[in-house]
Amino acid sequence: MKRSMARTALALVASTIPAASAVAQAPKTIAATGTAAPAVASTAPAKRPPLVAPGFKVPVAAKGPGFKLVPLGPDLVQVDYDAYMSSIEHLQKTFSRSKNWPTAGITSEDAMKDMQGEAGRFRNRTSFAYGVLTPDGKRERGSVYVSPSPVPGYDAMVRLWVTKADFDSGFEAKLYKWVVEWVRKDWPFAKVAYPGRSIDWATWDSLVAANKAAKATPSQ
Repeated sequence: MKRSMARTALALVASTIPAASAVAQAPKTIAATGTAAPAVASTAPAKRPPLVAPGFKVPVAAKGPGFKLVPLGPDLVQVDYDAYMSSIEHLQKTFSRSKNWPTAGITSEDAMKDMQGEAGRFRNRTSFAYGVLTPDGKRERGSVYVSPSPVPGYDAMVRLWVTKADFDSGFEAKLYKWVVEWVRKDWPFAKVAYPGRSIDWATWDSLVAANKAAKATPSQ
């Protein structure tokens, strides 16, 4: 009887050994999996720093002879769309210098996304886009952009465009002269680049290209 009980006890002990081994090995498997997991690199784009100091009061309205400046945003989507779509070829030659903007294929949804983006950048103080409207606000004559300079040595870059009709009437030269004075008086920049105006396009393009090349070259 004792031998029978002993054999039974041994059988019970033996039957529990594989389970115990499996339990003992489980933490090793988890640990190995955790160790082997690759690090996930962040794909979030780097946040652009503000263009102006926190205490600077950004102009939210300005008036000139025959026009007013208003920050671009969803409220201006239609007048902005009408303005650049009326002057596609003109703006491709004089402003973007590219067939990429504006194009006949721009939809109202595209236009709204653009306005939302401009409003977001204005709100974050990384760049500032203004619609140049008629005094009654019913028509946009052009736009003015105050943004970071891609060339070192400048505190900001300012660009502008006007519709073909306003260009033909001589308004662009008047607007540029007014904007230069407005930036001088109402903005905190010591040195401003006006590509295609105070600095010719060929020189500006070469400076931009040189800066990109310098950034792409690994430091020794």
